[in-house]
Amino acid sequence: MNIRLYQESDAKSVSYLWNQVFPDNPSHNAPRLVITKKLKVQPLFFVAEKDSAIGHEGTALRAIVGTIMAGYDGHRGWLYTVAVTPQHRRQGIGSKLVQHAESVLIAMECPKINLQVRASNAEVVAFYKKLGYFTEERITHGKASQIACWSILEYLSLPPKLTDVPV
Repeated sequence: MNIRLYQESDAKSVSYLWNQVFPDNPSHNAPRLVITKKLKVQPLFFVAEKDSAIGHEGTALRAIVGTIMAGYDGHRGWLYTVAVTPQHRRQGIGSKLVQHAESVLIAMECPKINLQVRASNAEVVAFYKKLGYFTEERITHGKASQIACWSILEYLSLPPKLTDVPV
């Protein structure tokens, strides 16, 4: 298995993986939209790939089997979209992706790494606990900005109507 930076040629494979792993994601988390916005800000986006077959010329064909995005704002680091294909789980790929992102953040002198998971996802909570993460007694608040709404319209390639803009 190889972990490397995301490349534009990975877009279809990553979109397929995320749609498979996160089927109930809201529209503002559409893969193409998330990837485009992430890469504009900070390219800490990694993919795990494995040999999937041998091509007719004897070269290895590689398949993306996992992803992780990381971010650092100078105060805290964050991990996002840790995803591994269902058929490649329990092989250490997710752990290696997290460790890779952690090492990059630590090299940036990041003092603390945060992540969010849905409280109902006990399997993922246990995964992170095994990696040394713990539940902090916090309440997370979120608010979608107007930018998020416009981004969804842009993603859908629909021209916004002036009546959609709050006054």
